[in-house]
Amino acid sequence: MSKKIYLSSPHMGGTELNYIHQAFEENWIAPLGPNVDGFEQDLCRYTGVSHAAALSSGTAAIHLALILLGIKAEDEVICPTFTFSATANPIIYQRATPIFVDSGYSTWNICVKETRNAIEDRLAKGKKPKAMIIVHLYGQAARMDELMALSKEFDIPVIEDAAEALGASYKGKKLGTFGKLGILSFNGNKIITTSGGGALLSDEEGLITKARFLATQARDNAPHYQHSQIGYNYRMSNIAAGIGRGQMEVIDDRVKQRRANYAFYQKAFAHIPVISFAPELENTRSNRWLTCIVIDEKQSKGVTRESIRLALAAENIEARPLWKPMHLQPVFASYPYYGNRNVAEDLFNRGICLPSGSNLTSEEIERVAKIVTSLF
Repeated sequence: MSKKIYLSSPHMGGTELNYIHQAFEENWIAPLGPNVDGFEQDLCRYTGVSHAAALSSGTAAIHLALILLGIKAEDEVICPTFTFSATANPIIYQRATPIFVDSGYSTWNICVKETRNAIEDRLAKGKKPKAMIIVHLYGQAARMDELMALSKEFDIPVIEDAAEALGASYKGKKLGTFGKLGILSFNGNKIITTSGGGALLSDEEGLITKARFLATQARDNAPHYQHSQIGYNYRMSNIAAGIGRGQMEVIDDRVKQRRANYAFYQKAFAHIPVISFAPELENTRSNRWLTCIVIDEKQSKGVTRESIRLALAAENIEARPLWKPMHLQPVFASYPYYGNRNVAEDLFNRGICLPSGSNLTSEEIERVAKIVTSLF
């Protein structure tokens, strides 16, 4: 069988081991240390945000963000339906209620009109949403001007889920820095990785200070172990942060290569009119974390996203459908959903993510494109 081609595999830059070796030499193997501090500073410099906390996962970052905003049982949180479950799961951790909202075709992200409809309907029902999570799907910015205007109009704080969007921007400003709190993920398939990890971003120092406190088991300032509130084991290790420091040295190269992959696929499929690509809103710059295509199945003569996935799988190539909407997931089926057009469902049914790693060779990406084009 041919060599496996992964959807998005880790890609080391070469200096990660320097930071790890230094940690071993100085015996900084404990959960915290100089690499954690340095990685947080690297993130601040790169994104332009004032403060960052390196954490064990992006999910942990969303959970802490909800806690910091005071989300509790029976509160309601606006959440896009078109996302990975890690966006919504922490809402349930807090025993709150996710209010799922459909996407718009122009960005694939949460629809501004449906978001307003959801907020106004919840208010009419006597329940004001306590927070709004905005996701930048596959590295493409949501309509931040309009969404932040809604946030201001209704006084609903924004948590910006930029787990897939490090290196992307909206009108020149890095994603993850618009909301009251922003989150990043460094999972193994992300544009840079710490093997597993995440970060919480904010311009408010007090929020990040509180996040660090909660993430280290909420230990009070005492010579003994004393706890006045529930804490969590959510801090990133010094070893993982060392990987992150090396990865941050090559983040711009990684974005450049992902965008080059996207451009290659665009050119390779230019003669196939039934294939369309994930959008890039004007005045935004996607990191193109994954190259995603959508098939016009009414005109494709039987070629579907599933037939493409199976053809690639038969050649030992990993591809996957777009995210299945949260309101269609069995675990979330009972929660409110706002969407008259069902855009997210349509994109899920017709869309697929192609191999997009920054370490793809020219031979590998050409192999993927050849198999896809052969189906047409």
